Amino acid sequence: MTLSDIPVVAAPAVAEKPVIDIPVALAQRAALVLAEGGFAEDFDGVVTSPCISVCRMTADRSHCQGCFRTLDELRAWGKVDAAQRRAIWAQLLVRAGVAHPAAAVAGVD
Repeated sequence: MTLSDIPVVAAPAVAEKPVIDIPVALAQRAALVLAEGGFAEDFDGVVTSPCISVCRMTADRSHCQGCFRTLDELRAWGKVDAAQRRAIWAQLLVRAGVAHPAAAVAGVD
């Protein structure tokens, strides 16, 4: 058998990662938290994480480019209660320039 006798097989195509519109994905995640009741002051369950699986820090390391949490907020998330998680959500939505979904429901601009 020679090299020319071996059939050539095309390599499988590499799927490209879909481009994510981060503000839209973050707004959708916030809408999920709202639907779960996570933004209600009397909610004492587990407030869903804002992570949208785009986990990389900005060049100045001020916050995650995906969820807009700071390093301190990322470190604290697993240890804090629902009220503190709601506060983190409120801060990261401001940082991201995304309207808080609870404000839209209440009719607040």
